[in-house]
Amino acid sequence: MNLALACVMAVALDALLGEPRRWHPLVGFGRLAQRLEQRFNFAGHGWRSHGVTAWSMAVLPPVLLLTLLSWLPLIGGVVEVLALYWALGLRSLGEHLQPVAGALRSADLPLARERVGRLVSRQTEELDTTGVAKAATESALENGSDAVFAALFWFVVGGVPGVVLYRLANTLDAMWGYRNERFERFGWAAARIDDLLNLVPARLAALTYAILGKTGLALRCWKRQGHLWDSPNAGPVMAAGAGALGVELGGPAVYHGELHQRPVLGEGPAPGADAIERAWALVQRGVWLWLLIICVGTQFYA
Repeated sequence: MNLALACVMAVALDALLGEPRRWHPLVGFGRLAQRLEQRFNFAGHGWRSHGVTAWSMAVLPPVLLLTLLSWLPLIGGVVEVLALYWALGLRSLGEHLQPVAGALRSADLPLARERVGRLVSRQTEELDTTGVAKAATESALENGSDAVFAALFWFVVGGVPGVVLYRLANTLDAMWGYRNERFERFGWAAARIDDLLNLVPARLAALTYAILGKTGLALRCWKRQGHLWDSPNAGPVMAAGAGALGVELGGPAVYHGELHQRPVLGEGPAPGADAIERAWALVQRGVWLWLLIICVGTQFYA
């Protein structure tokens, strides 16, 4: 199938249907990952080599299977579209962000805390209005990069094997890529592989935010602040995104009962409900820009 057509159809499917309601392939994959972790992590004491083995057993068979299916006549094009559709999380991101903004606009802070807690891993019970808005805005920018732009990037670069490999690797990073006693060694491979796979798309996402927002400020924040973040990919994305929106993100946050002194990202006033909505709109505009570039590019390089 034509690359541009497959991308447009997958984004359209995501917009119309969102994530599958009854059974999502990643749900089944998550259960498999849990079983492999129980088998190879030895009650939280698995070595790096065990993590590599578990990662390979989880990721490589589905990649191979879907790649072979995509080569078959008649159904190959359908598999391509479905693979990208399953990897995208654009509509789902909006469905999580908009209720947070709505609760803040209604001045219902307890509800806003509850809803943003479904988006982020930090503790939300004690967040004030600004803290909730920061958490949701940061999630919009980072998940826009991970769940949308990186999926499109790897589909364009690597087709079905590229996008499936990326989405499964990103899922394992979310499950295993923690710096704690349980996953410090076992999850090392999952975290490093995800960092590598996001290296280019994260910077393209940051550039996208800069182009579509306050460009000069976004580029300055990216240059001055991006490297300060503990994640080599989230830092540029959120620094550029915060600058593009003209708000201040980052700062202290509590994760699993421990206070983390995170650097400040961006420049401007503290975010509110409008910043969440503008971040969501920024991601959406970025998808339109990427689809335009993909469509034009395929005309020249077909």
